[in-house]
Amino acid sequence: MRAYYITDTGKVRTHNEDSVMIVKNLSGEYLMVVADGMGGHKAGEVASSIVVNGLTDKFKVLDTIGEKQDAVNWIRSKAEELNEDIFKYTEEFKESKGMGTTLVLAVVTKDYILFGNVGDSSGFVMKKNSLYKVTKDHTLVNLLVETGELTKEEAQNHPRKNVLMRALGANNPIDVDIFDVDINSDAILLCSDGLTNMLSVGQIERVLNSDLGIEEKIVKLIKKSNLRGGTDNVSIAYLEMDGE
Repeated sequence: MRAYYITDTGKVRTHNEDSVMIVKNLSGEYLMVVADGMGGHKAGEVASSIVVNGLTDKFKVLDTIGEKQDAVNWIRSKAEELNEDIFKYTEEFKESKGMGTTLVLAVVTKDYILFGNVGDSSGFVMKKNSLYKVTKDHTLVNLLVETGELTKEEAQNHPRKNVLMRALGANNPIDVDIFDVDINSDAILLCSDGLTNMLSVGQIERVLNSDLGIEEKIVKLIKKSNLRGGTDNVSIAYLEMDGE
């Protein structure tokens, strides 16, 4: 497998509230994590780093994450623990009250792939040169689309499109959506909405299908996002299933 991750402040924001990381545990299983923090005054980056560092620190010391149900239980329990950690932090540091973060992750083993999602950071798989979104955004407009009150086209430019219905640090208890992903996928892409708000799935897909190296592809996605305005921080974690 080949993997690469990167985060960029973008062209508008003054600091980066995203966190991103890819790590392996002792048996060579992968954990990919992207978190998009919110709260301002650097509180958002605290929330996202609590989640990303907490998950990766716990994962990389594991001998193995175990069978699929073991991994599901691990994802849920660790998300609950880190959600509590965010709330404890805001109790101690009152100026950070209201901070929170999205979370999208992937656990990749030789037997299965699982995605976990809270908020509107996205998880995709690449299969036969086509990019498919796996995760579901926990946003107000997505809820309105599901209930038929908005069309997908109306949702794209809705003034409240970034209002979250679920985030770590905002909901307690926290509910993580888990997705069982086809083990025969060719690649995995996780990203914050700084990418998906700037580029369409088709535009991302074309870059990933190019002849560039893995690092060049991801850097090109960042550059294209910034050329289109770079209105938000952009974080990407990408893993190709074959290669070195």
